[in-house]
Amino acid sequence: MWISFAGIITNYKDVKQFLVQKGHKFRSDTDTEIIAKLIKHIHGLHPNYSFRELVEQVIQQLEGAFALCFKSMHFPGEVVATRRGSPLLVGIKTKTKLATDHIPILYSKDVFEFGGRALSTRDRDHRPHGHEIPAHGLARSQSTSEFLPQGDNKEVEYFFASDASAIIEHTDRVIYLLDDDVASVEKEGVLKIHRLKRTLEDTHAREITTLKMEIQQIMKGNFSSFMQKEIFEQPESVVTTMRGRINFDSETVVLGGIKDYIGEIRRCRRLLLIACGTSYNSAIATRQLLEELTELPVMVDLASDFLDRNTPIFRDDVCFFISQSGETADTLMALRYCKQRGALIVGITNTVGSSICRESHCGVHINAGPEIGVASTKAYTSQIISLVMFALMVSEDRISAQPRRSEIIQGLRNLPDQIKEVLELDSKIQEISKKVFEKKSLLVLGRGYNYATCLEGALKIKEITYMHSEGILAGELKHGPLALVDKGMPIIMICTRDNVFVKCMNALQQVTAREGRPILICHKNDQEPQKYGSSVLEVPKTVDCLQGILTVIPLQLVSYHVAVLKGCNVDCPRNLAKSVTVE
Repeated sequence: MWISFAGIITNYKDVKQFLVQKGHKFRSDTDTEIIAKLIKHIHGLHPNYSFRELVEQVIQQLEGAFALCFKSMHFPGEVVATRRGSPLLVGIKTKTKLATDHIPILYSKDVFEFGGRALSTRDRDHRPHGHEIPAHGLARSQSTSEFLPQGDNKEVEYFFASDASAIIEHTDRVIYLLDDDVASVEKEGVLKIHRLKRTLEDTHAREITTLKMEIQQIMKGNFSSFMQKEIFEQPESVVTTMRGRINFDSETVVLGGIKDYIGEIRRCRRLLLIACGTSYNSAIATRQLLEELTELPVMVDLASDFLDRNTPIFRDDVCFFISQSGETADTLMALRYCKQRGALIVGITNTVGSSICRESHCGVHINAGPEIGVASTKAYTSQIISLVMFALMVSEDRISAQPRRSEIIQGLRNLPDQIKEVLELDSKIQEISKKVFEKKSLLVLGRGYNYATCLEGALKIKEITYMHSEGILAGELKHGPLALVDKGMPIIMICTRDNVFVKCMNALQQVTAREGRPILICHKNDQEPQKYGSSVLEVPKTVDCLQGILTVIPLQLVSYHVAVLKGCNVDCPRNLAKSVTVE
């Protein structure tokens, strides 16, 4: 038995104990091994079961989040794959066009309700005249008749992957599987998708999606790593995020995915932004602007903590769920929790067809392009811009907000060129990184709109350099963190000209008074803060709510160069995955 497994089985100890009692011996303590032993056990009890039926029996016994792909010597030429809570897609490659762009869903029991009793497919031809079986009740013999290549060449290749970027070099046609779908490829090369039971929410077919990403988008090109490439792609990725949505001349913003719900959003009680990791930091970065332009209370929550608290949710709440992959387990569970309580669900993702995308009432696709490196960079800046555009769209009917909206829209117009200017600091940042990469810890200080930048910069440093780093709100310095400051502690401080500049200067003086030698990120030609810095990184001045996009890029580059100097794997840091699909 060969099994490809991603995820976690939460009840694996109970299953393992059961199998041990049945005489099975284990070679490891992993949850993966119990799956192979369990399917072997069920095959011994039911040798006449098909491969697909065996897998269906196995997944009924498993709890947790997983994506599984099975192959067995007992069933040569067959593959069975299934998912629950973890992403899984099927790529389809043919030399000729397919006859249909949908594949119907089969159910383990082809039973239809008729007049209060079950009507099986065996007596479907004896039903009373005028009573037709619903279109979704497609018999198995008919269900795959159209899902074949046209013409004489019937050759088909199937690819199973958790992300489209893994198969784009082979095919651009994919089917995104839903939770508890069981996809089987049989000897004759026909793909079938089964479900154990029918639910009211079933769509009864899975659409074949044509991917729009290009192969060159996921290749490193002249860069040494995907993370470096994605940092330098940000001038283009922010343009793509705004393209077709902002008219800079008329100063209008239209987000097609939420325009039909904008009236409901304006009438809501409050906005909730729920996310994890980098996506959570993008919510922090835009909370102040959302409060200002919408005049609504805005809650920002980590998805895991949100679920732990059983937070009260009301029908007139609007809940935003932010995730680069659209498959983040905690965020997805929080989404379902809010949806059950009647809230309006808005998804902010970078992956079309993802679980959050499908389960939201409406949403915004951030259009940042494929992000391969585990440490998110361009998705963070595109998430900020997407939320800023939402705030601009909601506030377009407020006369008092028009000067502020105009200022922000013109700031967005200039942003790509300003990002290019910041990226020119790369060689200087590399030299600064040589001074700090051997240190054990690094502090990042700021406040106001730049507080989120501190959190995100510290997270990047932790993720890929394995160095301890902490993003600290500068206003909290005297409440404990100031004790960490001495001449040996590397500190990066963000001090830009905004409404908290005076307070940041006060914190900067407190740091230098304790022999701290901070690396400063400040505006170009701003002499006042520069006299306190041991090194200075000058960034262009923009609107306060967009400044965090320009100040986070030096921190992304610092984390990248420190990781390279330490010899770390930049794209695949230890213990981490790109899509966190388990709790």
